[in-house]
Amino acid sequence: MSSIVAAYDKTLFYNEAGKYCVLRLKTADPMVPEDARDKYRFADHLIRFVAVGYDLPRTGAIKMELDGNWVNGKHGLQFQVDSWRELVPPTIEGILGYLSSGLLKGIGPKTAGEIVQRFGTDSLHVIETQPEKLLEIKGITGDKLEEIKAGYAESKAVRDLMTVLAPFKLTPKTAMKIYEHFGPDGAALLRKSFYQLCQIPGFGFKRVDAIVVKSGGDLRDPMRVQGALFYALEKSRSEGGHLYLEAEKLLSEALALLNEKIPQLDQRLQRPQLEQELRTMVMNNVVVSKKGNIYLPHVFNQESETARKVAEMVLERTEPVNLRPVMERIKGRLGITLSPRQFEGVEMVFRHNLSIITGGPGTGKSTILKAVIEAYQELYPKATIALGAPTGKASRRMAETTGMDSAATLHSLLGLHGEDAGWQEKKPLEVNFIIVDEASMVDMWLAYQLFARLKPETKVLIVGDADQLESVGPGSVFRELIQCGLVPVTVLDQIFRQGADSLIAYNAKFIREGSGQLHYGRDFSLTETESQEETAALIQVLYREIVRDTAVGQVQILTPFRSTGDASANSLNAAIQAEINPPDIGKPELSSGGRLFRLGDRVMQTKNDYDVFLNDEDGNYEATGVFNGEVGIVSGIQPGTLTVCFDGRYADYPLESLGELELAYATTIHKSQGSEYDTVIVPILTAHKILLSRNLLYTAVTRAKRRVVLVGMKKAIYMAVGKCSTGKRNTLLGERIQLYYQALNRRDPLTSREELKKCQLK
Repeated sequence: MSSIVAAYDKTLFYNEAGKYCVLRLKTADPMVPEDARDKYRFADHLIRFVAVGYDLPRTGAIKMELDGNWVNGKHGLQFQVDSWRELVPPTIEGILGYLSSGLLKGIGPKTAGEIVQRFGTDSLHVIETQPEKLLEIKGITGDKLEEIKAGYAESKAVRDLMTVLAPFKLTPKTAMKIYEHFGPDGAALLRKSFYQLCQIPGFGFKRVDAIVVKSGGDLRDPMRVQGALFYALEKSRSEGGHLYLEAEKLLSEALALLNEKIPQLDQRLQRPQLEQELRTMVMNNVVVSKKGNIYLPHVFNQESETARKVAEMVLERTEPVNLRPVMERIKGRLGITLSPRQFEGVEMVFRHNLSIITGGPGTGKSTILKAVIEAYQELYPKATIALGAPTGKASRRMAETTGMDSAATLHSLLGLHGEDAGWQEKKPLEVNFIIVDEASMVDMWLAYQLFARLKPETKVLIVGDADQLESVGPGSVFRELIQCGLVPVTVLDQIFRQGADSLIAYNAKFIREGSGQLHYGRDFSLTETESQEETAALIQVLYREIVRDTAVGQVQILTPFRSTGDASANSLNAAIQAEINPPDIGKPELSSGGRLFRLGDRVMQTKNDYDVFLNDEDGNYEATGVFNGEVGIVSGIQPGTLTVCFDGRYADYPLESLGELELAYATTIHKSQGSEYDTVIVPILTAHKILLSRNLLYTAVTRAKRRVVLVGMKKAIYMAVGKCSTGKRNTLLGERIQLYYQALNRRDPLTSREELKKCQLK
């Protein structure tokens, strides 16, 4: 670690979204390495060098003390800043320059001048210890004073956090996130125990523990025990999709985690200590304990409140409607003819305020949606309809199939923007009828956001394929809604489309029914191989050949594994990139965290990012937010920034955000949910047996619109279709729906909202 005192000279690069800076600084410090110095001799005889970091002051009004390291970057030796502090000269000029710099919210150049004129060299002392004296200055009102106080406190607190947490190499965005969680005392709290960071998403126990252990911290710290318990619970939610863990399992997993770093048997933590800390967490409402199951509080609330709302909707009744003459008129206008089952589905929608339609590919879900929308618009011409889906791609496909351009992502429809979308005020959704497609992808959090925003008597139709994989996020909402036995459901099982000679829909039906006797032909083929290596090599050949006749965006490799073996997504991506988009003189590329991207690469967003701005090709703003699973093409690379085109809309990614992207020539089957491709290539091997299941294979083949290419072993196909379990997720949503329904249906004092909240499972 090195320290250097320097001042701002010139901005070489700055990204507003991520606050990432590349600055030229000036200093008199002779310790600046010769290789890092600007070769030009300046009139002031000061040394110039390049510094990179986050949210560095871009003003010459102050000097700063920088802590960091000299690193070799793409453009030579640079100073990588871990933390910095303002050095304010104790002079009128120095203090004025600091207050005018824009570093403090609420204080601009004019206000700064008035403060310094009134208090001179005591200005900073007054702001910090006697801020009420600022009211003596004309123009500083009570509201303005509060803004200045808050700005000064925030700036100081964030700087303190950056200093305390220098080993974590925080961005200002992350430091602000910590500040918002802990408040102005954050630095002091974390000096006592870094393990309190485990309460914040993104600071997993292992990350914090490694730094604490390295620094010689106490391995028996009670906060370490709580951090491990919290981590095990959070991990089960994020990786396993569980809404809760049984107390016994939680304690066992946390105990094993804690004792990994304690080799001495006599020093290891014992179960009673963990049990005590878990009781403390329950008493302090850090977790919720119900029926021996441990929830995170917000997760418990999501499950419980969603169940209550669903039960209320199930009991609501609507006025009967004679649909037959309406459907006859629709048939004449649109040429839509419904099967008896499809007609029953339409009737069900109009009889209930909450209903479900489920079916596989080609079973007529889109036809029903068109009929429902047309009938609703005819019957209720002044009513409003909203169409939503979990991803941008799914919503655009919904718009295409229904002819409703207004289809949007559920996040946009619900007004969920920013990282703290879940904590935003839940404004009612001002629509009369909402249709949700690709419902199998809706996790517990998103379902809660939807149901929490529904106005009384709003009609909801939920559409999806119950045989697909569970949502990427935690919960099993669609399956629980169906299996609770209270929400009306129409199951479509007759195949109507994909061409009379197409085998995709028919083989999907065979897979769903547990049959491995698939039929092969022009649009559904199997090329048998004997090993991962042979499979991977053949996939590369097939991909190249198919892409030559179509386009990169129309072909997708879908694999069970992300990172294990030659036929994993990571390995295939590297191989396909090297073949389809190899390095070339003049072709820009950008790398970060072991990931390399080149101009023209096909990439995928790997997490929901509500803060990304999307612009048209002329740079005009169009929308905000890129969602998990969205696929685009790298359309531009500049120093420190990569631009991705998502279906004609462009998003800029600073270097620190590249971790949100991965190559997408190949992706996991789980990541493909909600998407459709002209052609899918699927490796299917016995080496994948851990992940192989009926639902996995079904989801893979139903992503294809025109062609499925299986590469692998028939034995693996039989293994997949013979395993119907999707892996039971820990959720009590269906049970809670039944509980609330029973309470409401008794029509006694228990049916008040306040009393209903007391009915939660114990």
